[in-house]
Amino acid sequence: MDTRSRPFRSVLYIPGSKSRALEKAKVLPVDAVIFDLEDAVSVSEKEAARETLAQALAAGGYGARMRIVRINGLDTQWGKDDAKAAAQMGCDAILLPKVSDPADLDALAEITGDVPLWAMMETPRGMLNAAAIAAHPKLQGMVMGTNDLAKELQTRFRADRLPMMAGLGLCLLAAKAEGLVIVDGVYNAFKDAEGLAVECSQGRDMGFDGKTLIHPAQVDVANTAFAPSAEEIDLASRQIVAFDKAEAAGQGVAVVDGKIVENLHVATAREIIAKADAIAAVSA
Repeated sequence: MDTRSRPFRSVLYIPGSKSRALEKAKVLPVDAVIFDLEDAVSVSEKEAARETLAQALAAGGYGARMRIVRINGLDTQWGKDDAKAAAQMGCDAILLPKVSDPADLDALAEITGDVPLWAMMETPRGMLNAAAIAAHPKLQGMVMGTNDLAKELQTRFRADRLPMMAGLGLCLLAAKAEGLVIVDGVYNAFKDAEGLAVECSQGRDMGFDGKTLIHPAQVDVANTAFAPSAEEIDLASRQIVAFDKAEAAGQGVAVVDGKIVENLHVATAREIIAKADAIAAVSA
């Protein structure tokens, strides 16, 4: 499935060092997995985690789930070896942390060759260079690292994420301009389903493709929030039918539920139907 046509409602971080978690990910209803060699792996386990993860990916069983490997930064003692190992793991993409400018991706691509790249967007400089980063020829997706961004910005926590809006908006604009996937940052209170639902709704309204998650308990909330609702699918279907009839009659617009339907509305409607179909395909 093409990257842009596949769903990314739920993107779950899994420690690359934990065999049980790697096995469990095979049966979770997630759209993508970030196999983490960075923050989720202790210093003492860094090297062993590469082999553990390589064995898990070689064994397969992840179905239609997108397999993304997050390596350590190339400025660390583990990054280059992570990159070399990940390039041989048969993963779908390699995720580089703290991308601040396109040169960071150039350095990774020199090691990983043709493997698609994703970028963690989590530094002020990364926000300011988002457009240039998004235009990198090897980049397919962006992941918001809101915890690190909050630390760098020295923000106070707000449920509405107002201090994050400038950075989130810059990255969204950059990703959409280049046709990239972009997923929202994590929600730390993994037992707070209501709070997660609110933040997912905000992210969906903004235009994110999905949410990164830190616990399996968060998956259902994200899957629901970032999937077209039954009402949205019904409206989209009726808009397409009405516009097709209007066009056949030589008219340029249709009316559905008292509102004008033009070409741009039909394009959005078709995207909604396509997303629903893609979700059904990966859920089968």
